[in-house]
Amino acid sequence: MRDKTQPNSAAAGDRLIRAGAIVFFVGAAATLVTVAPLLLGTTPFPAYMFGLSMLMGVGFLLAGAGVLQSIAEGRRRARGSQAH
Repeated sequence: MRDKTQPNSAAAGDRLIRAGAIVFFVGAAATLVTVAPLLLGTTPFPAYMFGLSMLMGVGFLLAGAGVLQSIAEGRRRARGSQAH
C-alpha cells in the first residue's frame, strides 16, 4: 500500500527542527567567536557574548521538540490507519 504523504510535503515538526538547527549554528558561531580571544590571548568579549553561546542549547531543545512532534504525529497516523 502506498503512503499518501507527498515527498515534498512538510511533516509535523519540520519547522521546529529547521529553526532549531539554525539557532544551534548561530550559537555555535557565537561560541567560536567568544572562545577565540581567550585562546589567542587578546581582549575577551563582553559577558553577553557568553550568553549568546547558550543558543546552542536552545537550538538543540527546539530541534528535539520538533522530533518529538514528528514522532507523535506518526503515532497518530499509525493509530488512525489501524482503526480502519
